[in-house]
Amino acid sequence: MSFLAAERAVAIDAVLRASRVCQQVFRQLVDGETITKSDKSPVTAADFGAQAVVNTVLHNSFPNDAVIGEEDSKDLRGDTGKQLREKVLSLANSVLDMPLDDKKLLEAIDRGSHPGGAKGRMWALDPIDGTDGFIRGDQYAVCLALIIDGHVQLGVMGCPNLPVDSKVPEGERGCLFVTVKGQGAFQRNFTSAEETQIHMADISSPSDALFCESVTPSHSSHGDSAKIASLLNVTKPPIRMDSQCKYSTVARGDADIYLRLPTSMHYEENIWDHTSGSLLVQESGGIVTDIYSKPLNFSLGRKLKENKGVIVAHSKIHSQVIKAVQKVLFGE
Repeated sequence: MSFLAAERAVAIDAVLRASRVCQQVFRQLVDGETITKSDKSPVTAADFGAQAVVNTVLHNSFPNDAVIGEEDSKDLRGDTGKQLREKVLSLANSVLDMPLDDKKLLEAIDRGSHPGGAKGRMWALDPIDGTDGFIRGDQYAVCLALIIDGHVQLGVMGCPNLPVDSKVPEGERGCLFVTVKGQGAFQRNFTSAEETQIHMADISSPSDALFCESVTPSHSSHGDSAKIASLLNVTKPPIRMDSQCKYSTVARGDADIYLRLPTSMHYEENIWDHTSGSLLVQESGGIVTDIYSKPLNFSLGRKLKENKGVIVAHSKIHSQVIKAVQKVLFGE
């Protein structure tokens, strides 16, 4: 059996089930299913349902593994959370083999409270990465990765709205991206288990590149990105999308550079926003670092405490991109 074969299969199953939850919610989305977290970002019943489903599937197969998840159950508890809790329970049970009750639902969601660290096995989960995109009907992703002793070893990403073939944007949608360290990067459809290996586009000059960046300027400075593109003689307009779908878009060769430039030097990225995507790009021929060309360090807890920003590019041009980034940001 190949390295992490059992974990790979379980992660695929978990992400596919969670993706079905998200698709159900989007089809039936109503105002009552949306609340606001303290950080003012929208979160829906799908976030909670997807986290409950993934954590349940993982716990059934690997009960001793820790989970670093984005959500917690506080908004589902008590009388004030009853309506949303009932909706989340119904969603989770619609895709699970063994139904949960209220108690098990809340326990499953809160299983994602692990603080992270440099030792042991832990899964990083973003039940819906790109909630804004989800609500708009654009791109979002269910992202799951296995970290062992501080290093990402496996990643699975479900992208329900991403076209299977970017050249046919109105064609079939729903892509699953799967990678294990040292084994390459693969794509499959939601409707078929057949996998195809993917690679970044073979590019030798940054001037031929296509940028991929966040939709929201608060996530990454669009102005600085435009200056960097100009320095690199990039003339193509950027692709803008939410979520780690940007990583998959670069990994399969539909874009060449992904910049997540810090809008504040005090901001620390959440690890679940980059675990599965960063490994996918690395296994497809790219390099992922921060703006200082330092590798992303996933061993310091729930945040990338030692890193600022994220720079993704093909190994042939990454150093040139870094130079342009540093010149724009620091005048170097």
